[in-house]
Amino acid sequence: MAAGRNHGHRAMSVSTTPVRYDVAIVGAGVVGAALARALAHYRLDVVLLEAGDDVGAGTSKANTAILHTGFDTKPGSLESRLVRRGYALLSAYGPVAGIPIERIGALLVAWDAEQLGRLPEIAANARAVGYTGARLISLAELTRFEPHLAPGALGALAIPDEGIVCPFTTPLAFATEAVMNGTTLVLGAAVTARAPGSLATHVLQTTRGAIHADHVVNAAGLGSDEIDRLFGHQTFTITPRRGELIVYDKLARPLVNHVLLPVPTARTKGVLVSPTVFGNVILGPTAEDVDDKRATGSTPAGLLRLVEQGRRLVPALVAEEVTAIYVGLRAATEHSDYEIRFHPAERYVCVGGIRSTGLTASMAIAEYVVEGLQHAGLRLEARVDHRPASMPNLSERTERPYQSADAIARDAAYGEIVCHCERVTRGEIRDALTSVIPAPTLGGLRRRTRTLLGRCQGFYCGPTVAALLAEALGCAIADVLGIEAGSGAKGET
Repeated sequence: MAAGRNHGHRAMSVSTTPVRYDVAIVGAGVVGAALARALAHYRLDVVLLEAGDDVGAGTSKANTAILHTGFDTKPGSLESRLVRRGYALLSAYGPVAGIPIERIGALLVAWDAEQLGRLPEIAANARAVGYTGARLISLAELTRFEPHLAPGALGALAIPDEGIVCPFTTPLAFATEAVMNGTTLVLGAAVTARAPGSLATHVLQTTRGAIHADHVVNAAGLGSDEIDRLFGHQTFTITPRRGELIVYDKLARPLVNHVLLPVPTARTKGVLVSPTVFGNVILGPTAEDVDDKRATGSTPAGLLRLVEQGRRLVPALVAEEVTAIYVGLRAATEHSDYEIRFHPAERYVCVGGIRSTGLTASMAIAEYVVEGLQHAGLRLEARVDHRPASMPNLSERTERPYQSADAIARDAAYGEIVCHCERVTRGEIRDALTSVIPAPTLGGLRRRTRTLLGRCQGFYCGPTVAALLAEALGCAIADVLGIEAGSGAKGET
């Protein structure tokens, strides 16, 4: 076991003498990145493999970005336990690492007598899973909290500790901290086969070459069932659940003060209305099971349903300008709980079926998996030189570089706005292109800076941003646009 060799994250050459890793993590979504960060606290050689072109560019980037208390999870389930623990861990880590979090609270709104009758049951469930902050509120109080809510509501259950979080910064912070502390990040490395090896327990064949590792953790999201089958297991199947969402302009933000939740059904938590940390308002998601794990296109029928739901919830919202539409695929399975399975004799862990609560639970899932790896024989020796990550601020509620006289005085590039819709400066784009994990595409720049995410969706700043990216990559602008078109950039705001 060696201490933290870093073989680079843009590419990896395969030598005739293969590097042997202590742990290979398959999937650099929020869960895989959280695990890489957790393991980076120890003197280990860890490789984080991602089939896509960036960290957090799959399911992790296209969700409702809610920081869940777990009030509505099933008592006794693994998901409930890890969501509650993950909420505490991420709430503490976020401010330190620069992850935007706003604890704005949620209101579970009842629109008929049946839903109203279910609220005490949901409050009792919250107490059963250890959350004691839920309380029933009257119609008068609900109206005072949310004056733009449609008429017809009968009451609500208040969940004051629910919050919103940045879904982009979270996995990037985890992965950045991991790479800073020696983790090898290999992008474009889809795992295609697995075989026993002479130097290690596993040899993973990837599109970037062979990876030798003593332990493997499968955190492949939508592909976790396929990776599991490479290890001879067939315990679950991912059926992608498509969720379409509408992003409304920042001028809509005063219409909504809390996360507005419907009373859930057995199949879905339903369509919500929520502010975002970027200052927008989102409406969604739909819930449609699909066969294609790449089906991230929006549909006329889905968007029509969302608009109808939005009109029933906050009528004034649907009259506001739409900034963007995005689509996410959730890793739903035939089981109701997370599919986290340890195979100590094989030195293999499967982390599958992580649905919409995975963002909140990610750090707790990582903690849980590290304990399991230790029980399977992974030797953990703490690093004494661990370095924390500090991410650039993307929140609309705290000072950004263009607002900081001190930042501009130190570097004039922070006073030169490139993306006027989102107030993103040339300095921020430069930083994203030279960071520990540089933005590889326009989508990567979106997630690191908010550029191209505003009202004009890049109509004004697109050429300048593409030119800056092309210069950093040493290619033509046409190549940058070709990368974006071929990377499946759908599913982003």
